[in-house]
Amino acid sequence: MPVLYRDSALVVVNKPPGMIVHRGWAQDTVTALAVVRAMVGHWVYPVHRLDRATSGVLVFALSPEIASRLGEAFMSQHVEKRYLALVRGFAPEQALVDHPIAKEKGKPKLAAVTRVTRLESYAVTDELTQVSRRYSWVEAVPLTGRPHQVRRHLKHINHPIIGDVRYGKGEHNRLFRRRFGLERMALHAASLCLPHPIDATPLLVSAPLPADLAELRAALSLEPEAAPSSSTPETA
Repeated sequence: MPVLYRDSALVVVNKPPGMIVHRGWAQDTVTALAVVRAMVGHWVYPVHRLDRATSGVLVFALSPEIASRLGEAFMSQHVEKRYLALVRGFAPEQALVDHPIAKEKGKPKLAAVTRVTRLESYAVTDELTQVSRRYSWVEAVPLTGRPHQVRRHLKHINHPIIGDVRYGKGEHNRLFRRRFGLERMALHAASLCLPHPIDATPLLVSAPLPADLAELRAALSLEPEAAPSSSTPETA
């Protein structure tokens, strides 16, 4: 697991897809927590989470005190996270998604805001049906920290992430599995900026796209550029 940054207070790694951060309710024998602890030869403390299928920037503290300070920074929204995702449809050039989210079903909804920017768009033809569909690479910056916020907000604006089995659509996930070999959710935590827990100076750490998403993006660059969508939301 590549180390993106390390000092006496924290270590930042580039988590691969398919790995959980810590065991919790899962029964995985390999976790990011255990791997990083073995790599640095020191007990480490997770201060935030990435979903199993999400790759990218993941921060661990090297002491409980540092973990507490970083946790406060995350809770007080002093940390900026930037995600890259491939989504269904022709995403808006710019969008501010302001849609409350409940932590669990039946729980009160909490304020949740995500800034979305379209980076690229493509028209991909389904080789089985010969139907051309639109897709977009987007940047998503959550301004709050709610469970599955980026995934749920992108679904809310009718642009679910490709490969997302919970909030996405099976026909699109199957298309990208067949045509491009995509076996996971196309979501990557590309960068994270936080106040350093020792002196509060801004620390920006970035993670390059992993090989599977980099190859997918390169393959999509050969597809036709998607035309702007009409005023009617795409439902396919």
